[in-house]
This record gives sequence, structure tokens and C-alpha cells, in this order.
Amino acid sequence: MTEDTILIFANGELTHPEAVLSLATTAKIIIAVDGGLAHIQALGLQPDMLIGDLDSVSPEQIRWAEEQGSEVRRFPVNKNETDLELALLAAAETGCRHIVIVAALGGRLDQTLSNIFLLNLPVLADLDVRIDDGKQEVILIHSAADLQGNPGDTISLLPISPIVRGITTTGLQYPLTDESLIFYRSRGISNEMLSSRVHVEIQSGILICIHERKGELK
Repeated sequence: MTEDTILIFANGELTHPEAVLSLATTAKIIIAVDGGLAHIQALGLQPDMLIGDLDSVSPEQIRWAEEQGSEVRRFPVNKNETDLELALLAAAETGCRHIVIVAALGGRLDQTLSNIFLLNLPVLADLDVRIDDGKQEVILIHSAADLQGNPGDTISLLPISPIVRGITTTGLQYPLTDESLIFYRSRGISNEMLSSRVHVEIQSGILICIHERKGELK
């Protein structure tokens, strides 16, 4: 990660804590999303912000965060945004260019899908934003993206618009050259990296790119 990275802890499953801890060592700002505070405490980290309706944290945890100097932003339980959406909006205000979200995959399917779709928030359009659990990373591709990994890593490209046109890839076992992927077809699943870098370009539409590492993030 770069020095202007925000690390956001959601309240989902944290399946690879050691890999996530390595991400935290270079984060400029750490944000706890409600019950995500428990992950931060378990890893021995200190949050810069605690945000959400705070229905998943105890008064003792809130006091602990305040004692660490955390900014606490509390919202009503009845609201239109999820706590993670509020955290992303807050992160976009900081001026940092890179945002990594952890503990946002697994568990409830509706929450996982919502977390992925939040990557398309307009305020994040010019930022580098990804979900990463140490084993898998998820990004959205609107025009082009470079992925770093290892040969044998799995890359899946999934349209979330009806058709994604003009897809060209380099560094994959099954390359695409100015081709299209359709929302309801599975052609983009389970491609494989041939080298340490993959490049993907598209002409129109939006792709979800899921990168599954053979090993955990180091």
C-alpha cells in the first residue's frame, strides 16, 4: 500500500488476519465500521475513526476508541445508508487516493453484494478502491486496471452492466481481444495469471474483477 492509504474494517468475516495486519502497517488512516472495531482490537491496532450506528459495539468499546483518540461519528439506526457506505463517504473526504476495505466478504450474501456495489459510489470514481481479505481482492473496472500477483492466481471478470464491450487483456491464460462479456453468461470466470502482472482494458460498461491469490497477501 502507499502512504496515503485508508484501511477500512467492515463488520464482516476476517478470515486472514495476518495478511490484513500487514496491510495495516502502512495505512495512514484506519477506520472502524461499527462492529469492525472488534477486528481492530483483536489485531492490536488503534482506529482513527469509529463510524456507524454503533449497534454492534458496546459502550466499553466506544469508550476505548475515544481513549485512543478516535473520532466517533454516530448515526441513527434507521437510515438509508449502510455503515460501510458512511465510512466510504467519510474516507472520500480525507483527500487520500487509496482505500482498502477488509472484512467485507463472506457472511450474509446481501451484505457482501452491497459491499461490492458500493465500490461504484460516484465520490470514489477517481480513487483507487478495493476490497481485500488477504486471499481475495475485488475491484471495479470502468476503463483500465493493472493487477499484481503471481502466476497461477485466478482472475474472474464479471459484468455488472448488461454488456461490457471492448475488453482486451494481457497476462492471462485465456486472453480477450476487443471482446464482450454479457451479464448473464459465465465466460469471464476462472482465468489464470501467466505472470506477475495482468492488464485489463474495456471500452464501455463496468466489470467486477476478482483476484484470488494462490497464497495469502504478503
